[in-house]
Amino acid sequence: MLVAAARTAEPFTERPTVSTSSHAVAASDERLAHLRAEVALFMRDHVLSLVSHDLRSPLNAIHSWAYVLERKLDAADAASQRALAGIRAGVEQQVKLLEDAVDKTRAETKSLPLARESFPIRVAVERALEDARHAVLAARSNAVELVSSIDSERCDGDRERLVQALWTMLVFAAEASEPGAKLRLTSNIDSAFWRVEIAFTANFAALSDPEPAHALEPFARTQAMQPREAGRIAWALALAQRVASAHGGTFEQTGTGDGEPSTLVLRVPLLAQ
Repeated sequence: MLVAAARTAEPFTERPTVSTSSHAVAASDERLAHLRAEVALFMRDHVLSLVSHDLRSPLNAIHSWAYVLERKLDAADAASQRALAGIRAGVEQQVKLLEDAVDKTRAETKSLPLARESFPIRVAVERALEDARHAVLAARSNAVELVSSIDSERCDGDRERLVQALWTMLVFAAEASEPGAKLRLTSNIDSAFWRVEIAFTANFAALSDPEPAHALEPFARTQAMQPREAGRIAWALALAQRVASAHGGTFEQTGTGDGEPSTLVLRVPLLAQ
């Protein structure tokens, strides 16, 4: 169930859903499959990016220490020189592997093209809510309190990509919350930016429980419960972060401890930069 707060701040309940044809249901299921595939694609490339970054630092250190050893070891010692050559060859092989198998693989989302258009913000939010309802909200009995003063304001951006980002945020918040818990979505204009914040209370037991409805992959939910380094997000939220960045905006995830209040914040400029 969705609960929204309009300009009057008086909540109302989502209109009853009319019966849909088998064609409409199939189209909705197809869209859900597409959204899940997009999340998986961006999550894969996000992980590859982390692997590439985190492996290069120790490889550079190994390469540097090899030069230090070279100055310390006897140049006439054949065994030592073979060992150094083996170290350098191993480093070069690993760097080439990163370039060929990691960097080229993630090229599809590294530079994200946008189909920009001027669109009503309210319509994008409503579409994301409807997609999330179909994916997990209805099945998990999660309500969404929509707090927004936005009426006819528009944003110049890729509407479909931004809907995908909001959908990812909503689904993550729902699956990381106890079934039946209420989420809070705040959508407003912050200076020259459109800002969306989703607030929820993290519940690791619900995130790991296979019984409630899930749209996220099991390994993504498991990773979301692990401690994060400063500034890093859960892998499942990679799409939201990448879409925000492509629009010249930002994405933040705060508070990921079990039982703690948590927020997901997307902020993008209203006009192209």
